[in-house]
Amino acid sequence: MKIRLIFASLLLFSGFMVTAQNTNNSSPSVMIENQSRFGFTETVEKLSKTILEKGWKITITHDLQETMKKNSKEVLPVKVIELCNPGLAFRILSNDELRNVSPMLPCRISVYEKSDGITYISRMNAPAFAGMIGGDAAKTIVQAFNETEEFVKAVTK
Repeated sequence: MKIRLIFASLLLFSGFMVTAQNTNNSSPSVMIENQSRFGFTETVEKLSKTILEKGWKITITHDLQETMKKNSKEVLPVKVIELCNPGLAFRILSNDELRNVSPMLPCRISVYEKSDGITYISRMNAPAFAGMIGGDAAKTIVQAFNETEEFVKAVTK
């Protein structure tokens, strides 16, 4: 029991440390945002290529700018890439005790342009949530987050 408590505390602490390292303010954030080194289209292409090269799958890429355009709304470019590591997802989806965290699947990375003309990448701060979830689900969520951070590093400053 003590080991589980220590592990859960370490997960929570690591989640907050990741947040502090990846945001401009000192308070923990639910989302993490970084500037891309590339323009919008090149960021989406490089990020997608890296995801696939690392053995992950892209389940779908949502073009929210196009969706809004179909609804007579104009917004700057934004795409949400849904990605999945089937092995990691299986750990959660094959266990009845862990299926309640399935709304966090698949992982999502958003690429968008702001009015400053710069392309940004954002994603959920999964380790912050993992600390609240605990157990095997938390371990899997943190592992998935750490792997996706490698994809993001390939295109960010």
